[in-house]
Amino acid sequence: MALTYGEKIKILLKRKGLTITELAELLGTSRQNLSNKFARDNFQEKEMIEIAQKLGCTYKGSVIINETQEEL
Repeated sequence: MALTYGEKIKILLKRKGLTITELAELLGTSRQNLSNKFARDNFQEKEMIEIAQKLGCTYKGSVIINETQEEL
């Protein structure tokens, strides 16, 4: 079974040592708003691109960790 985008982001956050709160700050949104998006797994592609960029990754329909080239 494929991972949802929200699950992929949570994996990235863990690997980068960041919290949802810290990601929300990077994105200029509230933790509650971001948590709601995780709960619904409701991310627009422009948000997915921005999140990948803020986490130092490349977005191409999937997330690739730049340091390791691992695709999630």
